[in-house]
Amino acid sequence: MDIITLYIILPLLLGWLMDLSLGDPEHLPHPIVWFGKLIAWGDKRLNQQSNRLIKGGLYSTFLILFVFALTWGILLLANRIHPLLAITINTLGIFFFLAGKTLRREVKMVFDAVDQSVEDGRKQLSRIVGRDTSQLSPQQIRIGALETLAENLSDGVVAPLFWFLIFGLPGMAAYKMINTLDSMIAYKNDKYKDFGCWAAHIDDIANYIPARLTAILMLLVSGNLKKYSFVRKYCKLHLSPNSGYPESALAGILDCRFGGPNIYYGKVVDKPYIGDNPRELTLQDAQKAIRVNLYTEALMVILLIAVFIVL
Repeated sequence: MDIITLYIILPLLLGWLMDLSLGDPEHLPHPIVWFGKLIAWGDKRLNQQSNRLIKGGLYSTFLILFVFALTWGILLLANRIHPLLAITINTLGIFFFLAGKTLRREVKMVFDAVDQSVEDGRKQLSRIVGRDTSQLSPQQIRIGALETLAENLSDGVVAPLFWFLIFGLPGMAAYKMINTLDSMIAYKNDKYKDFGCWAAHIDDIANYIPARLTAILMLLVSGNLKKYSFVRKYCKLHLSPNSGYPESALAGILDCRFGGPNIYYGKVVDKPYIGDNPRELTLQDAQKAIRVNLYTEALMVILLIAVFIVL
């Protein structure tokens, strides 16, 4: 077995298969939880008084570089102790930093719950979105679940794998810190508009290529590559420079319409519509979207293996 296969391809396959079968482990310490605690520690101590923009930017940059360097150092030390230990850490890191299985399961649970009652659907959706779900209709609940599925296919799978391709596990870890910063402090409200400003821009940069790649892969696996013009039309309407790509791709694949008004942290946000068919979504749409999600994830892994072999 050559070095590339042993240190990269084998851990990639094993880590992906572990996530595919197990999802996020509920009873094991998770690196993302530790990332969140570090971010919360800085938020509590630095996000006050003056110079919040500078303090937030410097702290965000420090955390990203710290996680990259720490992961790099752990791998170097592990390899000196025994190569098998380094391979194991690579495998576990990939397993922890991928979030495909869990989200697919959660989205299926949202559709199952809303078919039982609207209130059950609202509660289930609140587990995976940041918007206020208390007043959502069944259609809005289903839209919210599918939007999240599409967006997190990029954030939770394609982007981490992309940065693994570029910088290995340290790059994957650094990306997950960027993504966690964005989810915790990158908001345009009074508390975070300065402190989380850098985090938001760094996240936009880190997801620029992965978001567009995700949309193309989604269209490929669903046999809808001709709908890329649809994606180009509607992605620009999204409030995010990146999320509009996978969301538009899924709206095109399902021939439906996403977007519309929602409540985020007490404020109504009138999101532009993505797509032009306001039909009612069904469980069959969720099942199709989940298949597209899974096939896209598999294709991304295959592409990475192919690149590693060629290079």
